[in-house]
Amino acid sequence: MVKPSLRTKSVGTKVTQEEYAELERTAQAAGKTIGEWCREVLLAGLNGQLAKDQPSHGTEAQALMAEFIALRTILLNVFFRVANGEALTSEQMQKLIDRADADKLKKALERLKHDSKSAGA
Repeated sequence: MVKPSLRTKSVGTKVTQEEYAELERTAQAAGKTIGEWCREVLLAGLNGQLAKDQPSHGTEAQALMAEFIALRTILLNVFFRVANGEALTSEQMQKLIDRADADKLKKALERLKHDSKSAGA
């Protein structure tokens, strides 16, 4: 009989309270502890796969959605200012771009996750 390999090494990271809460919710939804869920996701990522309970959106879809969301954020802000007769300086435009880029992937993943839940309902 072959002995299973013992897990003797550990990997850790620091997260914010909000990130931890999201990890906890996601792990609970999958019926796993945070450690089990994180291990599965890490190893799946290492192997270039998605974990069993992860959305099946490819990186291309994620990247495209992120860019669309950033572009939408920028355009809506610019149109709103123009419609209100406000001029936009280069510095203000750069701040809009930076703000849109800062959380575009997070928003894209949320949107894709929401769309997946809506499609399955």
